[in-house]
Amino acid sequence: MTRNAFSNGSHPSLQHVSGLPSTIYPPFATFTPRNQGPRFNYPDPQTRLQHRDRCSEKTRSQMGPAEIESYTQPFLNFITENPTVFHAVNTIAKHLESHGFFALSSREDWNGKITKGGKYFVERNGSSIIAFAVGSNYKPGNGAAVIAAHIDALTTKVKPIPTKPSKAGYVQLGIAPYAGALNKTWWDRDLGIGGKVLVKDQSTGKIETRLVKLDHPIARIPTLAPHFGAPAYDPNPNPETQMVPIIGLDSSRMESTTTSKYPESSRLHGDYSFASTQPPRLVSAIARELKIDDPASIINWELEVFDTQPAQLGGLDKEFIFAPRIDDKLCSFSAIEALIASTSGDTAPFNFQPADSDGIIRIVGCFDDEEIGSLLRQGARSNFLPDTIERTIAALAGGHCSPDLVSRTFANGFMISADVSHAVNPNYLEVYLENHAPKLNVGVAVQADPNGHTTTNSVSTAFLQRVAEKCESKLQVFQIRNDSRSGGTVGPMLSSAMGMRAIDAGLPQLSMHSIRATVGNLDPGLGVKLFKGFFDYFEEVDAEFA
Repeated sequence: MTRNAFSNGSHPSLQHVSGLPSTIYPPFATFTPRNQGPRFNYPDPQTRLQHRDRCSEKTRSQMGPAEIESYTQPFLNFITENPTVFHAVNTIAKHLESHGFFALSSREDWNGKITKGGKYFVERNGSSIIAFAVGSNYKPGNGAAVIAAHIDALTTKVKPIPTKPSKAGYVQLGIAPYAGALNKTWWDRDLGIGGKVLVKDQSTGKIETRLVKLDHPIARIPTLAPHFGAPAYDPNPNPETQMVPIIGLDSSRMESTTTSKYPESSRLHGDYSFASTQPPRLVSAIARELKIDDPASIINWELEVFDTQPAQLGGLDKEFIFAPRIDDKLCSFSAIEALIASTSGDTAPFNFQPADSDGIIRIVGCFDDEEIGSLLRQGARSNFLPDTIERTIAALAGGHCSPDLVSRTFANGFMISADVSHAVNPNYLEVYLENHAPKLNVGVAVQADPNGHTTTNSVSTAFLQRVAEKCESKLQVFQIRNDSRSGGTVGPMLSSAMGMRAIDAGLPQLSMHSIRATVGNLDPGLGVKLFKGFFDYFEEVDAEFA
């Protein structure tokens, strides 16, 4: 808030949740780049038009704690193995592909590629992704069931030219806060470096995008010991001069005794190359990780500095999840899993799909840049979601899409703006509004605000409450006190742009905007359960409202 082709994970602390059948749901995999082959490999029309299996009324509520808990370990793996927004979107795309979703390109014609019964996704900038499934009984003008979340998180980004003069024998790195990062929780943390790297293929001349992750501790922002008095207790340290990470010791005096395949002299990268403007040892480290022989082939990069401590279970009975980047990869994770489960037939958890509910478009959007206002092309305030819906409608209507058809689709649709909410903190009960303090491991919290920072109103609340009743989920409610300020979400900007009914509802967490936060171990699965119920019961509930 502004406030699987998937394996068990590689970190020793990521042990699979005991007692759960591995066939219930596969955990997320260690990141590997997606295949470099053709992206637009569409199946034959007969395959695309196959109907999804639907379960009977008797199975609607046949689920238990194990099904909810089966999402705990996959979420831990997802958080740990995808430290940057680029890694997270790439992993989600791989996950979708493994469940029958097909990649679309915004730069190509979608006519003839989208059909009823098909499942698709489209990316923008490698940092935002929209996935959708078209019902087999879809008719032009029918509504869309939309869940919109943001997948960016507070982080620190490496500056365009981050090289800094050595000070007192330390090598330092120039970084800048993204949104509210570089707060006091970033001191003395083990920080890694990763992100997107543009590399020129010397044989073809083409520039390709590759992802890098130096996830062992590289950087640290050291505190000043309290023995030094007042400066150590300064409540407002200068983020430009006093929160600069150290990444090594000045090795100039050791050059005569060390050798490397990757020369550190910037002169060897070419006078005008991108690599010549970057810290030589960082260039060498990334070149080694990506197996790049000539660092001069690195054209540019977007790197983040992130917490390397893995997500893990905590508490006496392991009822907590302690993790970085929860806001808002949590709701993004649950929404994507709900879409996959809702389109996977009777092999998915929480099988409560009504038999004939297949006349809508189910959509999940995971957007970048929410923490800084969503104004960029990959943000929710851009044309990404409305344009994707309009192009999908046009493709399903034979290439013809009138303004009336688009408006009817928006008017018949409903959106959940899914962003994390504030869980009640037992040490600060006085700052919470009575009866509006969500708890962990209970369920999604509806977020209300009288000043339009959220989309929630009486109609949208009643709508989601009916969904919760049908899928046997519990809703909580959060509203900020009058003497506090409210955060914002992607909900108002999207619902106002499309005129779509909407509600803000997300899973509660402790320590929002800290480098590490806390949620309940059941919360990822509870989110999946409600969001899947939203997709499955949308048409049935919508018919109840005039």
